Amino acid sequence: MNPDLDKLQPYPFEKLAKLKTGIQQPGESHIALSIGEPKHPTPSLILDALTNSLDGLAKYPSTKGLPELRQAIADWVSQRFGIPAGTLDIDTQVLPVNGTREALFAFAQAVIDRGNNPQVLMPNPFYQIYEGAALLAGATPVFLDCLPENGYLPDLDAIDVNLWQQCELIYICSPGNPTGAVMGIEQLQQLIRLAVQYDFVIASDECYSELYFDENNPPAGLLQAAQQMGRGDFKNCVIFHSLSKRSNAPGLRSGFVAGDADIISRFFNYRTYHGCAMPIQHQMASIAAWSDEAHVKHNRDLYREKFAAVIEILNPVLDVKLPDASFYLWIKTPGSDEDFARGLFEQENITVLPGSYLSRENKGHVPGKNHVRMALVATLEECIAAAEKIKRFVENM
Repeated sequence: MNPDLDKLQPYPFEKLAKLKTGIQQPGESHIALSIGEPKHPTPSLILDALTNSLDGLAKYPSTKGLPELRQAIADWVSQRFGIPAGTLDIDTQVLPVNGTREALFAFAQAVIDRGNNPQVLMPNPFYQIYEGAALLAGATPVFLDCLPENGYLPDLDAIDVNLWQQCELIYICSPGNPTGAVMGIEQLQQLIRLAVQYDFVIASDECYSELYFDENNPPAGLLQAAQQMGRGDFKNCVIFHSLSKRSNAPGLRSGFVAGDADIISRFFNYRTYHGCAMPIQHQMASIAAWSDEAHVKHNRDLYREKFAAVIEILNPVLDVKLPDASFYLWIKTPGSDEDFARGLFEQENITVLPGSYLSRENKGHVPGKNHVRMALVATLEECIAAAEKIKRFVENM
């Protein structure tokens, strides 16, 4: 067996299930705010495109995907991030993937040089796939604490030159999971300059980029930052996007990577052996999704309404603020995050995720400790009911 498998920690939801073991649930209906699984209906235009192309089951899909899908993706990137049409070459700089989780993991396997004591930098707290990807690629994960004093973003200025020299890959997540923090153009451009100087790859996880609150101020993207600094080749830059959150289609398992042609070429070569081509009917549904913005704006409207209602209810008892983006609330708890989550489940039948399960101890502390992540994915009515119960729970603590 691969000995690196022994380095993997239990997934956060395994820890959560263990935490809840043996608890006698109250009679009220359970409300899950723990998993970032969208519950809004999948748009009919996606469902129609999927069912109308089921004859694709009779064909083997190609790893590179249909040119029509790659074109739809390139058009969307151009429109969304202000990149001139035609800048992204659909044959060399765009590659469909079966969701960002699979791609973020596989990417490290293709990028890392095992024989060079590789370091993989990542935010802390973080999406655990980054850590597992690094470990199984033979690299050492290095955690960049995302603290309130830095706006829950990595402090790039605090990173030692020696670490930059050893870095082969850095994962960034903007908007962030779990904090919702957004990296601005200036910080993205600072990171790009460092990547070129020290020759490491930036993997920018942007799967929450379409869940924001100000229609006039969408989160910036890595390729957008590169384009604005005159780096239209997107050297050392690769972005990861998904339809799961944007289009309420987590079961479609559809996303893409785009950016540096040399890196995409190597990643494509890896994927031809990986056996992960997207089914043709999923590609047709994806074309429909990437080509429509009306359903995405409607999605944001629904989240905007839920956040406003929940924050108003919780503000008197918890320090809760609207995040920059995403569908998560990152809330400081009055005491232990595990005790808070366990007690809330036991007394109110509501599940939230302890922040320490999304973090690693680093420099003597755990950045996610005494926080919980709440995913406002349930219906408006359920979110309001959950907020009222959480308020009651806190008042009775």
